[in-house]
Amino acid sequence: MNLPNLQAIEAAADIIYREFQPTPQYRWGLLSEKLGTSCWIKHENHTPVGAFKIRGGLTYFDALVQSGTLPREVVSATRGNHGQSIGWAARAHGVGCTIVVPHGNSLEKNAAMRSLGVTLIEHGDDFQAAREFAIALAQERNAHMVPSFHPALLRGVATYWWEFFRAAPDLDVVYVPIGQGSGACAAIAAKHALHHSARIVGVVSAHATTYADSLAAGRVVESPVSTELADGMACRVADAQALEIMQGEIDHIVQVTDAEVAQAMRDLFASTHNVAEGAGAAAFAAAMQERESLHGQTVGVTISGGNVDSAMLARVLR
Repeated sequence: MNLPNLQAIEAAADIIYREFQPTPQYRWGLLSEKLGTSCWIKHENHTPVGAFKIRGGLTYFDALVQSGTLPREVVSATRGNHGQSIGWAARAHGVGCTIVVPHGNSLEKNAAMRSLGVTLIEHGDDFQAAREFAIALAQERNAHMVPSFHPALLRGVATYWWEFFRAAPDLDVVYVPIGQGSGACAAIAAKHALHHSARIVGVVSAHATTYADSLAAGRVVESPVSTELADGMACRVADAQALEIMQGEIDHIVQVTDAEVAQAMRDLFASTHNVAEGAGAAAFAAAMQERESLHGQTVGVTISGGNVDSAMLARVLR
């Protein structure tokens, strides 16, 4: 799959900025103190759905419009942020939207999707089961299935890394959480488009290691999921296209435990008073795990989303 070039990313930014302006990035003093080196945070928790995924939804639907294939109904599967993205874009285009989530999904992410006009269906015990059900449902209804990884999604997501690399050109290394892979592949695309030299470090949950295992093996390896905190990284089967892009481009993979993610959520809140969901705090957790090797470097991490249920956040912060 070809990565979006600079012209494609800039065109995607024009589409996205019709809905919201670039998200901020700040060099937070307290976080830099904790990390022991200069630390920039990209605040994707400041988008209208509280996560970076909205960017991909907007460009995906624009691609449908441009190709004359805008459907009557779309179906997709999610743990929450992708579903909000698709729900937002579907509503803007007057398209019906059904989203499948696994049982036990975030109550507040579910409520946010319903507020966008989404018809929500609960099925299966994890994302992969929900995804397989969504594919079958789309076929049954003759609806359009929106995947979690696609070039049109990637083009939009790349805009947030394009913003970050342009705003902080001195970044030496960036940490990118990996769920289905669009964020990491978008960082790779933006790096190449801007000829940036930053190393890209992938971050996975230690309790959902399909991308770590697959990159090590050079092929898709299914791995069990047991994370209770980083639902946005709770992927059992890596995407083959995403894996192909990451091979040779990801410097290395860091695995973070739920305990490390919880500490990062506390650090981010205490130091910036921003709320990060589990996956949204994973990048900082990974940087903290590697802080002894980062002295003297300028580090970039992303709060990729802030959509954590109130009850879970209260448990983490207490």
